[in-house]
Amino acid sequence: MGSDEAQESLLSEPRDHSHLNDKSDLQRRRPRRGSASGTEINIQEQNVVQNPLHLQYIATKPQAEFHFKPVLLWLAAYLGGGTLCFFLTSYQIEGIKTNGFLDAIYFCVVTMTTVGYGDLVPNSSVAKLFACIYVFTGMALGGLILSKAADYIVEKQEILLVRAIYKGGKVGLEELSKEIESNKAKYKFMLAASTFLLLMVVGTIFLYFIENLDFVDALYCVCSTVTTLGYGDKSFSTTVGRTFAVFWILSSTICLAQSFAYLAELYTEERQKSLAKMVLARKLSLLDLEAADLDGDKAVSAAEFVVYKLKEMGKISQEDISVVMEIFRKLDCDKSGALTEADLRYFESS
Repeated sequence: MGSDEAQESLLSEPRDHSHLNDKSDLQRRRPRRGSASGTEINIQEQNVVQNPLHLQYIATKPQAEFHFKPVLLWLAAYLGGGTLCFFLTSYQIEGIKTNGFLDAIYFCVVTMTTVGYGDLVPNSSVAKLFACIYVFTGMALGGLILSKAADYIVEKQEILLVRAIYKGGKVGLEELSKEIESNKAKYKFMLAASTFLLLMVVGTIFLYFIENLDFVDALYCVCSTVTTLGYGDKSFSTTVGRTFAVFWILSSTICLAQSFAYLAELYTEERQKSLAKMVLARKLSLLDLEAADLDGDKAVSAAEFVVYKLKEMGKISQEDISVVMEIFRKLDCDKSGALTEADLRYFESS
């Protein structure tokens, strides 16, 4: 009986709020807990309501920066350890060599990104075994941390991209934030794809002027590199070229992978939007009303209608509802079908 009442309470409109403190009472009590005055609290509450997305972006910014630093540390440790090992075993690696340390880090990058030109190859059992371990570790660890770094950079530049698109129009920060939230996948893909095209152009120009390749060979080398095909007939063979390649190969290969990932995300998002429009535009039938009547009272409340439509759109599942209801039953200590302050205090003390 208690569980049925809890479900009905969760899925129906609240009708009795006498057990809750009113807003004025809450405002009177808040200044006693802190140093801020009631007027300051009211102003802060108004700002939260008026510009929630802007505050959300500010609130999530430190978290993004917190995750970005470990990414750089892991990448530096991975490349640093590999560079040291390959530098110490440089006599066991044959091919086109320039500078011992530069060749070692260049070999690390080429191995980690699975480009594998073949201009530098291991020539001993120890070096070959280490290269095998390094490439598998690089595919797992390197791909993960670099993807997180790419996500961070893209998200940091999203608002600049949208501002540039709407240049000349009177669009405030709140409108930009709403536009980004509603079309997040599209702008991620646009930014990643444009960055990738820029890297393609820069790489082709560099190979043409610095490595002295003709235009077709330069473009061919760029394409075989960013797709990690790496035939090896064309590669970076000069000191300046390999210095450039260390940064360019990492950026271009990861940027291409992110572009495809964002493209798939964009496709999925567009399908979800189409499904949502179809579900919301579809006319209701008696069967729909019966399915939406979760508490079996022959009437569909607003909450039941919302849950039913969210299930149709694939936003939630019956398993999600069951999990939430189970948590509600545990919190509803007196089995009244509604959560009160007494329930929470009893649950915390038990």
